[in-house]
Amino acid sequence: MAISDGAKVTIETCLNVKKGESVLILTDDSKEAVAQHLYQAALNVGAYTIFAKIPDLENDGQEPPAPVARLMKEMDVIVITTEKTMSHTMARRRATRAGARIATMPGITVQMMDEGGMTADFKEIRRSIFRVARKVRKSRTLRVVTDIGTDLKMDITGRSWITDDSGICHRKGDFTNLPAGELFISPTEGSAEGILMVDGSFISTVQEPVKVSVKGGIADKITGAHEVVKELNKGGREARNIAKFGMGLNPKARVVGRVLEDSKVLGTVNIGFGDNSMFGGQVKSPIHLLGIIQRPTVTVDNVLIMKEGELKA
Repeated sequence: MAISDGAKVTIETCLNVKKGESVLILTDDSKEAVAQHLYQAALNVGAYTIFAKIPDLENDGQEPPAPVARLMKEMDVIVITTEKTMSHTMARRRATRAGARIATMPGITVQMMDEGGMTADFKEIRRSIFRVARKVRKSRTLRVVTDIGTDLKMDITGRSWITDDSGICHRKGDFTNLPAGELFISPTEGSAEGILMVDGSFISTVQEPVKVSVKGGIADKITGAHEVVKELNKGGREARNIAKFGMGLNPKARVVGRVLEDSKVLGTVNIGFGDNSMFGGQVKSPIHLLGIIQRPTVTVDNVLIMKEGELKA
């Protein structure tokens, strides 16, 4: 079969797979076509490659079957391409601690493998993210504003910024999410207040901005986006928790209605709803949705970081 450029980049550039290394391509029913490209790319470099398919996961963060989790700890390299993310599962963390180099690609499509975020210069992205991270570390307050009505404030005191930076996993125990290019943090529970106007994507691309009123860290009212409301209602109050603030810093990524790429788009920010236990918070929920906001102005401790989508840090 013809191999997508993105599969070749993933195996050879991002993961630096060598002849004789053990590689696990882990997928589900919905992402089998993408996984086949990755499998062939790994075979082409002479890796001992295993293709494993599991049933579609019901929720983000759901653990794989126990035999698969055990197998993960024995591999040199793992690529996970499933519809729901396994990035923050215990199985992934244990495999990382065991020394596996791991890339997760939740929701990726064959088209996304060859266009957009996967074509970026990952080394330049790393430099950009580290530059911004130095500006915002040990920060206490954050505010995001847009011309169409977003004005949200949150407390981030004591919370750690997390870098999804380079897409490069060449050392034992390295982990990345592809395509890479985001800096994010989980705000203090109950602290977010204000209005969000989501105009990029919210499960899928939005045709008109979705208005979200936030009180006491909870999405109190959502106007429009019936699909989003239906999904959040499945998880109760915890699903409406303001779980995350992220800044996209990948100049090649585009808003395509897929969280994996949308959250990395330079000039956007994303607000997560639901579970934040995956990255340092206290709220556990089977729901984790992102709303993408375009052309924001972001200030951290009153320092201007981004103005109308243009990076200032």
